Amino acid sequence: MTGIFILYLPRQSFLCYNCVKVERKLANQTISVHRRKYAIGLFWQPVTPGNTGRSLAWRLSRSVDGHYGLYTEYKQMVGLGMRRTGQKTGMPSAAAEVSEALAEHSSFLAVFSVNGGFYMVAVRNGIILVDKFFDRESDARAKYTKMSQMPDWGAFIAPSKWGMPRAVERELDDVITGRAHAILRSINLTNSIILSVLLVVLFVIGFIFIYRDSGIKSMSVRPDMQQIDPIKAEEYQRQVAEKNKELDEQFQIEKKSEPDPIVPPYDLLPDVAARAEICYRAMGFLMQPISGWTQVSVKCDETHATVNVRRTYGTIGDFYTIATELMPGAFVKELSEDTLTIRAKLPKLDASPSRDERDADTVVRDVMTAFQSIDTPVDIQTVVDTVSNGVETQVYDVVEVAASSKLTPMQFMQIFDNFGGVYMTNCDWNASNRTWNYEVIIYAK
Repeated sequence: MTGIFILYLPRQSFLCYNCVKVERKLANQTISVHRRKYAIGLFWQPVTPGNTGRSLAWRLSRSVDGHYGLYTEYKQMVGLGMRRTGQKTGMPSAAAEVSEALAEHSSFLAVFSVNGGFYMVAVRNGIILVDKFFDRESDARAKYTKMSQMPDWGAFIAPSKWGMPRAVERELDDVITGRAHAILRSINLTNSIILSVLLVVLFVIGFIFIYRDSGIKSMSVRPDMQQIDPIKAEEYQRQVAEKNKELDEQFQIEKKSEPDPIVPPYDLLPDVAARAEICYRAMGFLMQPISGWTQVSVKCDETHATVNVRRTYGTIGDFYTIATELMPGAFVKELSEDTLTIRAKLPKLDASPSRDERDADTVVRDVMTAFQSIDTPVDIQTVVDTVSNGVETQVYDVVEVAASSKLTPMQFMQIFDNFGGVYMTNCDWNASNRTWNYEVIIYAK
C-alpha cells in the first residue's frame, strides 16, 4: 500500500474527555452534549393503536407516577419525564438521538463512557427498553452483561476495556447529531385551557365595552363637521394610523416554519467501491507496524477507522514518537498502560441516490444465492428503517447482511455488484485469525 493518505480529526475530538458532561446531582436526569442539555432516564412505552402520544402519556402519568409531567414522541413510542429531575419543555431526548444515529439496527445494546459514569441505551425491535445513566462502572457492566445474553442483537457498543465480544467503542458526542427531533412537551393541558378561557373572557368584555361606547356615542349629539379643525383632524388620523401600525407589529404572530422534508436514507449513499477502498486504505494507514507493539484488531465504521494495539516490550513514549511520524492527524486513547486505541476520521465521500428495485424477500433470496455460489456462510435478516421529521414518518425495508471472509473489502463488495442501495456499515480485521468481518445493508423497494 503506497501513497500519502491524509486524515484529520475535528478539533473537539482531542477534547473528548470533557466534551460530554453529566450533571452530578443525584436526582438530575440530564446530560450535556455539544453544550446542549438532553433528557435521559425517560420512561418509554409503545403507543398502542387508537391512542395519541399525548393521551397515552396522560393516562400513564395518572396510573404510573403523578410526577411525570413531560412527554416526548419518537417513532411509535412516548417517553415520560419529570421536571423535578432537571428536565424541561423543549429539551431533546438522548435515547432518541442514539436510536436515530443507529437506525440501521432495529436492535442494539450500547454503553457510552462519559465523564463520571456510563450511559446505556438498549433498543429491541425498534422499542427503547433501557435509557439509564450509571454512576458505578460495576453496575453498568453487570447490566450490559445480563442484557447481552439475549439473542439477535444487531449491534453492540461498549468501552473497549471491557473486552466484550463483538462490541465496538464509540464516543457519545460522535453519535448525537440533533436529528431525532424528540422534544419534551408538557402533558398537562390545564394552563393552555385557562389561557384560552381568559382570552375569550377578555374578548367578550372588550366587545361589550366597544358596543356600549358606540351606543352611547350614537345617542349623543354629534358635533357639526364644519366646526372641526381640518388640521387637527388630519393629525389625529395620522396618530391613529401610526398607533395601529405599532400594534400590528407588536402582536404579529410568526408563522411556524415548515418541517424539513424527509430525505430517504438511500438518497445519500456513497459509491460502493469508493467506500470499500477508503476503509481499506484508512485501516492500512493505522496498521503500520510499530516496534514493541502488536496489532489486535482494526475496524472501519461509518465515520472512523480504529485500531487496537497491545504492548509487548515497547514504551508509550516510543509509540508516540513513531506514531506521530507514521500517522499524522490520528487520535490516540490510552485504555491502559499496555493497551491503546488509535482513531482517524474518514474523509467524506460524495453521495448519490441508489435503491434496489426488488422487494425485500427477493433481495434476501438473491443475496443467499450469491453467497452460496462462492460457498460462504452468511447471516441475512430483514428490518425496517423508520425516518421522521417530527411531523410525518416514512418506513423503508432494509436487508441486513453479515459475513466473515478472507476477501479484502474491495473484493468482498464485488459480490453486491448486481444489487442497488448497497452500503457497507462496518468491516473489521481480526489479526488473530486473519479474517475480515463485514456488515452490509441493502435498501429494498
